[in-house]
Amino acid sequence: MRQPTLASPVPLLRARTSRRLAVLTFREVRDRGVFAAQLDRVLKSATPVSAGQVQRAMSGGAPLPPHSVLITFEHGHRDVVTQALPVLAARAVPAVVFAVAGLVDTDDPYWWDEAEFLVGEGGWARSLSGRAGGSVAAALAALPDPDRRRSLAELRVTARHRTPSAPQLTSADLHLLLDAGISVGNHGLDHARLDRCDDYTLREEVRGGHDRLAKLTGVPITSFAYPDDVHDLRAVALLRELGYGSAFRNDGRLVDPTCGLPDQLCISRIRVEARTARARLDAALSAWAPATSRRLRGAEVV
Repeated sequence: MRQPTLASPVPLLRARTSRRLAVLTFREVRDRGVFAAQLDRVLKSATPVSAGQVQRAMSGGAPLPPHSVLITFEHGHRDVVTQALPVLAARAVPAVVFAVAGLVDTDDPYWWDEAEFLVGEGGWARSLSGRAGGSVAAALAALPDPDRRRSLAELRVTARHRTPSAPQLTSADLHLLLDAGISVGNHGLDHARLDRCDDYTLREEVRGGHDRLAKLTGVPITSFAYPDDVHDLRAVALLRELGYGSAFRNDGRLVDPTCGLPDQLCISRIRVEARTARARLDAALSAWAPATSRRLRGAEVV
């Protein structure tokens, strides 16, 4: 008697992997043409979704379409308005911009850029005296937050020159983004590494950033990106208290809702830079396919 033929598992696997969500995060967008080419490449194989759609899907609402992608921007560089926004608007692609709230409407540089510049200008701090090379910013970020702030103050008074100004996003920029369908998210008040903050400072970083962005925009702020990708459980509790629907960290993974509803306050992202090779960007997106998902799991695109 002829045995029945078993159905191939490939269609089932493809259907399952097509439901994975790719959250891509960009930092600086210096070249509009490069960003446009990257975005067009993404859109060939993906369906752009908004932060609201992701939040609703992860709360048990309408599922996301196959091959969904959420575009995000970290640190709130002003080039998200000058370079990225025209590209996104022309293609009607939603996105989320995570802003360092304390820098909006200022010309202050990011603290890590300032630290690197000041050390290059002969700046000295006690906490850096035993450092054996490596990133100044990484060394400072690893300190307890009061020591980081004190070290920056020491660098400012000992360096030969002050750090050049760096125009940041303005309140008007935030409204331009919102008018174009781009969400504004919270990236902390000062981008302090949360696990190095005491309870009071952590609350100021999260709640202070939340309150300032809500006041500047006049809209609810419901998305958060963990500074330095540090997923701090105290912050999670505070984000729940504030009613956040999503929070993100960069760990180089796709989100797989077929394994159950993901943690809304610990959503995976993949970092993409201007120098990311076309083949590597394709490889990241091809992780929707069963043949490559295992190989790329946990691998960051840089």
